[in-house]
Amino acid sequence: MKKKVVTLATAALLSASFTTSAFASTYTVQKGDTLSSIAKKHNTTIGELRSLNNLTSDFLANNQTLKVAAVQTVAPIAQKTAAAALTQNVKAYTVVQGDNLSKIAAKHGIKLADLIAWNSLKSDIIYPGQILKVSASSAAPPKAPVVEESLPAPTPAPSVNSNQSAYIVKNGDSLSKIASQFGTTVQQLQNVNNLKSDLIYVGQKLLVNENGKPAGNGQGNSVTEQKPDNSDQVTNTDMPLLSEAFKLIGTPYLYGGTSVSGFDCSGFIYYAFNKAGKTINRLSSEGYYSRSYYVDTPQPGDLVFFENTYKPGISHMGIYIGDNQFIHASSSKGVMITKLSDAYYQKHFDGFKRFY
Repeated sequence: MKKKVVTLATAALLSASFTTSAFASTYTVQKGDTLSSIAKKHNTTIGELRSLNNLTSDFLANNQTLKVAAVQTVAPIAQKTAAAALTQNVKAYTVVQGDNLSKIAAKHGIKLADLIAWNSLKSDIIYPGQILKVSASSAAPPKAPVVEESLPAPTPAPSVNSNQSAYIVKNGDSLSKIASQFGTTVQQLQNVNNLKSDLIYVGQKLLVNENGKPAGNGQGNSVTEQKPDNSDQVTNTDMPLLSEAFKLIGTPYLYGGTSVSGFDCSGFIYYAFNKAGKTINRLSSEGYYSRSYYVDTPQPGDLVFFENTYKPGISHMGIYIGDNQFIHASSSKGVMITKLSDAYYQKHFDGFKRFY
């Protein structure tokens, strides 16, 4: 099915002629099926399947009917009302079967946090026929991943003690970018700031240390507002996997290669993960694809898969490093960092996944 991008106002007028509809998707269990194989086939997660079907174990029976997508109702009038308040310059996208938020964000070259904020989403669940904004209004572009009135109020920053350093969120910031700039991790930032999600907003004060230890070059007993550098490249060497991966930048491409003499895309994954302490077998990109599950909110260290590059199906992979970038063994330039908004990789993007 050909996917089209239209303005929200146009999409709303088209949808207004339809009555309210419900979308549901089910699957009949076949011999040899597992929750993992069904989740992969329908672009969902094992946890979501369990939740939708009230499963208390992984046992499946032949011919058992499973829900593989939540039942959602489209309200054309509500969509038309929302669209009418926007300018004609706001682009929209109609969700089709198999979409997820990460895939849509990468397709349109936007940040996942922006996609969530622009559409006031409170979960990762989307449904076929749903209309999503994929650009900001030209009349009022967002200053950053903005917390809108319809989103939950942000958690107040904890009180700062005399040994802590603080950072004020700027336009274009993300947790992974801030973590890399101050030599910490996304998880540590979330813990010390009591954050429940990856959403941050301009003007928010974040502590950039852990357990009262100054982060970066912060010194003295006063609270300082650390200033970020101008680098867009993730350099968080506190994470063993990324540290090992960054050491390999510039290594030439070698089909079937698994050493510093040369790597292919899956050989690079095999080497980096094992050097970082996670023992995995040497498999192809398709093999790693079948041993991982989809994630809609990727973290540095997750896998990125691409399809239909030099052959049909899953054919290339890399490691997500944050800020819409990934590191991989390119057949043309060897190990390198590339933006997911790159036209070629955007076209062939499949999704983010994580090893079981």
